[in-house]
Amino acid sequence: MNNFQELGIENQFIQALTENNIITPTEIQQKAIPFLLATGTDFIGQAQTGTGKTAAYGLPILQHVNPDLKQIQALVISPTRELAQQIAKQLFKFTKYADKKIFTEAVYGGEKIDVQIGKLRRPTHIVVSTPGRLIDLLERNAINLENVKTVVLDEADEMLSMGFKADVDKILGYTNSKKCNTWLFSATMPGALKEIIEQFLAEDAFKVEISKEHIVNQAIAHQYLIADIKDKVNVLSRFLTQQEDRRGIIFCRTKAGAQTLEKQLKAKNISAEAIHGDLGQRDRDRVMRLFKSKRLQILIATDISARGIDVDNLAYVLHYQLPDQLEYYTHRSGRTARAGKQGFSIAFVAPSELSKINDIERELKISFEKVDAI
Repeated sequence: MNNFQELGIENQFIQALTENNIITPTEIQQKAIPFLLATGTDFIGQAQTGTGKTAAYGLPILQHVNPDLKQIQALVISPTRELAQQIAKQLFKFTKYADKKIFTEAVYGGEKIDVQIGKLRRPTHIVVSTPGRLIDLLERNAINLENVKTVVLDEADEMLSMGFKADVDKILGYTNSKKCNTWLFSATMPGALKEIIEQFLAEDAFKVEISKEHIVNQAIAHQYLIADIKDKVNVLSRFLTQQEDRRGIIFCRTKAGAQTLEKQLKAKNISAEAIHGDLGQRDRDRVMRLFKSKRLQILIATDISARGIDVDNLAYVLHYQLPDQLEYYTHRSGRTARAGKQGFSIAFVAPSELSKINDIERELKISFEKVDAI
């Protein structure tokens, strides 16, 4: 039996969930889905990336949609193009066996707006959009949100850290005037986000907070090795050579760090490509196509640029530079050990950074194994 039935999910979605091995609800799904199905009023869900938030809000949205009404009924806002694409793809998978077709369209910067306007002229029930592109469409009167009943902000803290607060304010000002329900999902609650909640969400908005100790994938082995900064690249190149044909992501804290590391590895004849904020959309798409098609084994990424990347069968995640924020460790390491498979997360740390490993262990309730430099 699929346990999502106990939460009130209809049979028309259960077969697709089972087919995608989504059987047992996560904590955020258990707490959010019954409420969002029953009432659907304003909601705040604080949970990390990788905890199943898309299904937590996506399944109630799909169940609320009236397929016979050929108009946009729900709006999902995400910080990046890749995450918008991933959300739309997952919603499409959920509707594989639906009684009637439910159409989702993703719109985002980096693609010609005229092409997306043309797509929106087709019957569309759910729109997934980045903030800037939605503002563009609204200013052109190219999108009709008159029948939207629910607006979701996914990864809301990331939208603010990427400079989208003014756009989010404008979008919520518009949707609130239409009396839409607002569902907000975020890993953290910075001050600017609390301001948005106070301004745009009801005082009695239902809130769910998932504690950090429940979010780390138990199939991930956490390791660290000590490497002096001057020898770090050499240790990394030996590590990557040992991995042979196994694929993984290397995380850097800054785009400058990612760019430098890409050049250093290529100088050692190691094929690696980096994605970061300075990379144009066409080049970013090229790199991601190579990585997803397994023609590229090693991807270098920053924390923000990696949002929305969904690649199966990654053997490892490597933290070449530890993240600034503790939550990002979970975001990063969650890229491996997906769909019940094993994986490992390894941090390259200088002797002065050992206290950060202790902080991660304490806060996330995980244990690191020290490994010797290769």
